Amino acid sequence: MKKVTGLGSAPASEPTAPSTYRAAVIGTGFMGRVHSHAVRANGGEVVGVAGSSLARAEAFSASHGAGRAHADALELVRDPDVDVVHVCTPNHLHAPLSLAALAAGKHVVCEKPLATDASTARDLTRAARDAGLTAVVPFVYRFHPMAREARARVASGSVGRVGLVHGGYLQDWLLRPEEDNWRVDPAVGGPTRAFGDIGSHWCDLMEFVTGDRISSVCAQTSRFNERRGTDGGRAVTTEDLVTLQFATESGAVGTAVVSQVSPGRKNQLVLEVSGTEGSLRFDQERPETLWAGGRERTGTVSRDDPGLSADAARLVTLPVGHPQGYQDCFNALVADTGTAVAGGEPEGLPVFADGLRAAVLAEAVLVSARERRWVDVPAAEDHTDRPKGPIRPGLYE
Repeated sequence: MKKVTGLGSAPASEPTAPSTYRAAVIGTGFMGRVHSHAVRANGGEVVGVAGSSLARAEAFSASHGAGRAHADALELVRDPDVDVVHVCTPNHLHAPLSLAALAAGKHVVCEKPLATDASTARDLTRAARDAGLTAVVPFVYRFHPMAREARARVASGSVGRVGLVHGGYLQDWLLRPEEDNWRVDPAVGGPTRAFGDIGSHWCDLMEFVTGDRISSVCAQTSRFNERRGTDGGRAVTTEDLVTLQFATESGAVGTAVVSQVSPGRKNQLVLEVSGTEGSLRFDQERPETLWAGGRERTGTVSRDDPGLSADAARLVTLPVGHPQGYQDCFNALVADTGTAVAGGEPEGLPVFADGLRAAVLAEAVLVSARERRWVDVPAAEDHTDRPKGPIRPGLYE
């Protein structure tokens, strides 16, 4: 079986299902369920699952069609029956488990953030490259057909020269002070929360659709809740909110707003791209259509448009009127991961280099917010050109 590296998005090719996709899933929460479903939807097998306890792993196995339950995640990682390890744990475990999987010769699908700091993300990217293994980070909003259509239209020049990009990612699940989660703890979730958890998705989609990279950032962060939990709770040091101005390598400018405390907003990721000839707007909560506007007319493009780009059309799996959504994106990501494992080169597969890119952006955002200034975003590949100053809990004090 030919192996491919986790270094960057590859040229397009038609997906071809591998003969087998034998997965280990580490983590029994929401993401573990989503990954397991996607493996089975593609004809793969979840041969084993590990959780924070054997009891949790056994319950997950019984409920979600997984194979053996393991008390020891490393034992599962090294199981010879496993081809691909899906890491769906709290953030601080992503790097050690992914490194162990690569060392064991396994392909990896690691939830974002790839690591809680850019240096470790670089180590992981290098390890995947050196091992010659497929290594994927699930920036799954890339797999909405209408997001791919937006990308194709920008690449074709139909919107002209891009000058403005804006939007954001809004949720409300951490609105109230009694609402707490492991992501709030910087020792487990990392030093950034709202940006690292969901802002990274927005930035990845923006760079993927435009083919352009953020070159400098000016960020502000804030919190609604200084303490979280019951009975007085615990002090909070990670952000609830981020506002971001940025410039890109091509000279475009943009803004983004990221929040986990916006009442009524459940999962609103919106990206709007404006060029000299037209604008495009993608809304993840309304993913069946893409808004397209110009001086002469405005309209919407749907999944059954006869002029849909080939890359968008290949991701259409249901007739229009039967909505495709979040789980379908994960199903497509696992399908393309299987294609890469089998030696194919699927278009737009997000890999460890993309996870490293997100980590580099996150560090630049944190430095900008702390020091109240514009910060240049270093090249992810450069080990020495990093924003100065430690990235640590208490950054916003």
